[in-house]
Order: sequence, then structure tokens, then C-alpha cells
Amino acid sequence: MDYRPTIMITNDDGIDAPGLRALVQVLVSTSRYIVQVCAPDSEKSAVSHSITWRHPLAVKQVEIEGATAFAVSGTPADCSSIGLSKALFPSLPDLVISGINMGSNCGYHTVYSGTVGGAREAFFNGVPSISVSYDWVAGKSHTDDFTLSAKACLPIIDAILVEVKSLTYPKRSFLNIDLPTNVANHKGYKLTKQGKSIFRIGWTEVSSDLQGAKMLSTMTMDTDLAGSAEVETPTVSTDHRLFRRQVTGSELDEENDTDQLFLREGYITVTPLTATSRAEMDCHAYYLDWLPGVAERLSSSAL
Repeated sequence: MDYRPTIMITNDDGIDAPGLRALVQVLVSTSRYIVQVCAPDSEKSAVSHSITWRHPLAVKQVEIEGATAFAVSGTPADCSSIGLSKALFPSLPDLVISGINMGSNCGYHTVYSGTVGGAREAFFNGVPSISVSYDWVAGKSHTDDFTLSAKACLPIIDAILVEVKSLTYPKRSFLNIDLPTNVANHKGYKLTKQGKSIFRIGWTEVSSDLQGAKMLSTMTMDTDLAGSAEVETPTVSTDHRLFRRQVTGSELDEENDTDQLFLREGYITVTPLTATSRAEMDCHAYYLDWLPGVAERLSSSAL
């Protein structure tokens, strides 16, 4: 039998999320890969790269046709970590894919994203990885768009695996991929850089009998989505006050080669990321001049 590379899937929307299930189904249907799944047992959106430290994880094997799958009580980073530990699977995968997320992950939102966190954890462990997000918009998007998104990513997945097999794939970064809302008519792939776009968040006080709104996606921040699902309001004593996040505005990128800009123009954005965000050179130059003065102040204040 011909060699088939192994792909491990995780996400932050949970193991039952339509984006993950569509991705698995598309990968399995090609018969070109061994597919593993290690994903949160419930939604863990916007948990960034948090990990479970103080208590053990609960892991349960679940049925997903064509794949070996485990649901984990932890975060996306936990799922990547335990999935790569050989505690659940006999060997390391050739590629880890985190997604497909319901909602885009561009700009500064990648810092909040559990989807990106799952891919970053694989990168920490020296395994090639990509995070994949679909720009879901309420009233326009359909669950079939996840299948279209998965199929649109197949050329990238195959190309990465060819490079991995030949030992020529770079190890100093991982890829963050965002697919446009109208993915059926996307304009192709566009290599971009991470921008600085962000939605500004305010806080609104709510009464204890008001149901809180749940953000369905990791970082889409769509105002329609924000009120489209309800979750149980926590029970608090009368001396506590309740506050709920709400979008108060947005800041868009001023540069013309960023992920969010090209995503809005209908491209599939491909953005290399790394483990850390280095300060820009002009900031480094500022602190190079600033730090000696701090030492001088310290010496003078000690007198």
C-alpha cells in the first residue's frame, strides 16, 4: 500500500463543530491521509494558548467515520499537546490542522484565538501546523461553506506534506489561513502579513435575570452572531454585579498588504506566524537609548 501521511485535527469550537467535521470528512474522502482527531469536548473559543495545569484531563474516544478521534476536556493547546505526546496515538503526525473555525482570525485577534493556539502548540513541538478559519457571517454563510473551505485548502495541505516528506518544509513558522465569506467564488491564495486590526470591546452591565449572549466564533465579532445564542447566566449573590462584553467599534489596518484587507477583498489569506511577536525595529532602537538612562536613575536614586 502506498504511504499515506498522517494529519491530526484539533480546533476550539469543539469536536462536534461543523467546521471540524467538514474538514475531517473532506480529508477522509480523498483516501490520501490517515486522519486523527484530538479536539475539545466542548467549545473553547477565545482561550488563546491557555493550558490546563492544576488538574488532569478527561479523554474519551468518540466515533468519527474514517478517523481515530478523542474528545478532551482541555483547551486547544492541551489537545495538540496530548495528541502529540504519543499517549493517544502511536506516532507523531506529519501535519496538525486546527480548525475550521467559525469566524475569521486576522490581525491582533490571532492572539485571542484558541484555533491559532492549537496550531502554535504543534509548532512548539516541532510539528508542521496550520490554523484555518472561515469568515462566517450570519445570514450569508451556510454550513456547506465549511466543506468548500476544506476543499479550497487541499492544495495547500498537499503542498506542505510534499515539502515535509522531502524535509524541505521550513520549521521557523506556521501558517494561519483565513477563507472569505464567499468562499465559493474566492480570488485565490494571497500571501499576507499579520495586520493590526482589532475590534474594540466595552462592557455593559446586565441584570441577573438577563440571559447573556455567547460569541459563537473565536474572533469573528459579528454583531449579529453576538446575540444569536444564549447561555446560562451565572448565579451570583446580591452583592455582585454582572457585566457582559460588547463590540464598541473596530480599528482597521492602514497598511495595504495585511490579512484582514485581502480577506475582505475575497482572497484566501495565507499568513506565516511564529511563536512570539517581536517588537518593530524602531521600538528596539528607542529602548536601546532608553535603558542606559534607567540604570543611571537607579544609581542616583540609591545615593
